[in-house]
Amino acid sequence: MSTHQPVTPQAAPAAPEWQAAPGGPYAGYVSPIPVVRTHLGHAIGSEWTKIRSVRSTIWTLGVFVVLVVGIGLLAGALVSGASSSSDMSGENPLSLGFFGLLIGSMCIMTLGVLTTASEYGTGMIRTTTVACPSRVRVLAAKAIVFFAVAFVVTLAASAFVAMTQASMLSDTGARTPTNEDWLKATLGVSFYMALLGLLSLLVGSIIRHSAGAITIMIGALLAPLVIALFMFSQSLEKVRNALFEYSIPNQLSIFYSNSLSQDGPSGWDPLWIMLVVTALAFGGACLLLEKRDV
Repeated sequence: MSTHQPVTPQAAPAAPEWQAAPGGPYAGYVSPIPVVRTHLGHAIGSEWTKIRSVRSTIWTLGVFVVLVVGIGLLAGALVSGASSSSDMSGENPLSLGFFGLLIGSMCIMTLGVLTTASEYGTGMIRTTTVACPSRVRVLAAKAIVFFAVAFVVTLAASAFVAMTQASMLSDTGARTPTNEDWLKATLGVSFYMALLGLLSLLVGSIIRHSAGAITIMIGALLAPLVIALFMFSQSLEKVRNALFEYSIPNQLSIFYSNSLSQDGPSGWDPLWIMLVVTALAFGGACLLLEKRDV
């Protein structure tokens, strides 16, 4: 006669609370992690964390400030101390800030390219798109954050140089800057430089290669002037003048009322030209982002 007792089936152990899900056998569990719909503000916060936490931002902007302030003050000191300082008679004393900004523009363009192209080089763009599947939103967040940083830094550096040069050249016969002179030498050039850097950012997004995008932007900065200098033929005069008039250095100098040519853009025209070019580049970058794989 068998003495074995029947085996009583045991109930399955209760699932941990973290496994409970709404609509399941543990519907009473509520996750402590809030579920929110992501928006552009979250992407902007992420890009702000990126741009302020990498060393390239600090170094590039630091060199930019040193160039703008250092060259600007050096030019002011040389002119104010020269025996021929009377040559500034009737000239805009803020115009000497042009030299530092022209050299410093390479730093802004480099940082703009690195803001996008470096993520493609390291592969981090895949992580970014997983966290934010909307690629256009990512690009828009990068553009907003970079534009704000470039504008604020340029405004601080250019305003300091402008005020210092106006004081240094007060005894050289230079005219008193008008309100429009001050606006162009501070807000005007800051908007233009930020747009130039933003254009570089978009080129970096399109090319997806840091060295290539930086080369293209430096070529856009210097090539028109270099090519125009070697156009000696009279039949190429119109082309030569157009290259001078619409080159980035000439457009930058217009903010200081010191254009390289008599015709072409004037006043605030360079700002609108750069705005249109940047808008077209943004549209092209958005289209390519949607069509290409990361």
